[in-house]
Amino acid sequence: MKNTASLISNFVFYYPLFMSYLWMTGGLLHYFLIERRERKKLRADDPSEFPKVSVIVPCYNEQDNVREVIANLARLHYPNYNIIAVNDGSRDATGAILNELTEQYPQLLVIHQNNNEGKAIGLTTATMLTDAEYLLCIDGDSLPDPDAIGWMLRHFLKDPGVGAVTGNPRIRNRTSLLGRMQVGEFSSIVGLIKRTQEMYGRLLTVSGVICMFRKSALRSVGYWSPDMLTEDIDISWKLQVHGWRLHFEPRALSWILMPETLRGLFRQRLRWARGGIQVLRRYAAPIVARRRPMLWPIFLEYSVSVVWAYCMLFTLAMTAATALFTLPDSWRFASMPRGAGVFLFLTCCLQILVGCAIDHRYDTRLLRYLLDTIWYPVAFWTISMVASVIALPSVLLHQRRTRARWVSPDRGIRADTPASAPPQPPVPAPSHAAPLEQHH
Repeated sequence: MKNTASLISNFVFYYPLFMSYLWMTGGLLHYFLIERRERKKLRADDPSEFPKVSVIVPCYNEQDNVREVIANLARLHYPNYNIIAVNDGSRDATGAILNELTEQYPQLLVIHQNNNEGKAIGLTTATMLTDAEYLLCIDGDSLPDPDAIGWMLRHFLKDPGVGAVTGNPRIRNRTSLLGRMQVGEFSSIVGLIKRTQEMYGRLLTVSGVICMFRKSALRSVGYWSPDMLTEDIDISWKLQVHGWRLHFEPRALSWILMPETLRGLFRQRLRWARGGIQVLRRYAAPIVARRRPMLWPIFLEYSVSVVWAYCMLFTLAMTAATALFTLPDSWRFASMPRGAGVFLFLTCCLQILVGCAIDHRYDTRLLRYLLDTIWYPVAFWTISMVASVIALPSVLLHQRRTRARWVSPDRGIRADTPASAPPQPPVPAPSHAAPLEQHH
């Protein structure tokens, strides 16, 4: 028992550290081998052709954001695109606002669904109605960079085997400590993970807030799954299982809103955890049957993270029992290794610094949030532990397939101040970005 306790304790402590250094190494390799080659380019190269792109915006109760989002999309630097907004049974004024906006933006098409059908259904509906081969899918609060289409489209034009390209989400609500901490998270954790997986060649998930898809790839896999809690994780695995490649494009920025309450943040991460476990359960057999060994490392990585969560919970429980009760020596859990606290702190500092240094060229204000985010990697692992422990039994015990419907997300603290705007606001489109034929 004592050897087992020691093994569990070491796994609990060293696994997050190992992953942190793995992510930092992968992120640095991606920067020096890929990003640095084009570090002087501020605008995407004009492609040799301009295939039509449809920008799809599923909306549910987005009355506070939809005007800003559509106005931003109308200024994208691309000459051949339209906008499709899907009002998925919103209970607020979203539908009325979208109808009003069709008079202002002739490239806007609005689809109204009477009931809350879920994001996957909304995306699929819009995809089947457009004649565009390339689809830029964003959330109802997402403000893509004006050059996002160009940066992402070049991957598809270069390689016909690319099924999706995910962008680089940036947090724009930074008025609270929790908001500023997530600014660091999206660089020091999410960004580094995406870069590491890009170097390996397979992604755990695209970012649902900004991702471009090849329509023929979506058609070949049956589009999005309406019964999955996280449609972005599911479509990532569905595409890769069927042989399509995914890419991460760090220059395709999108400014998004994130939860700024602990309750809202935890509900979001619990949904992510449940969606991830749903994907593990659904695609374990297909990646074996279809002989996709390249997917096993990210499958194993996520599976081990769930095992780590339960080991962490067990360690905390046994440590508390050791402090409160007299237990046999073989049952006692040893404390962390000597100097572990200092090592952990230095690793957190290094991870934040590496992530922010890499993303600094895209978000010039990152380093000012360094002190706010030093300990966020610890918070990330804590939240992940609790979410995974709750998510696993809830997914395994809920075998019946039901449609995943919308729940109004926490978009952060509403504040009409300059601090709530994106640090690098979109600029007007050049004169060649003329509006397309009117569709409404």
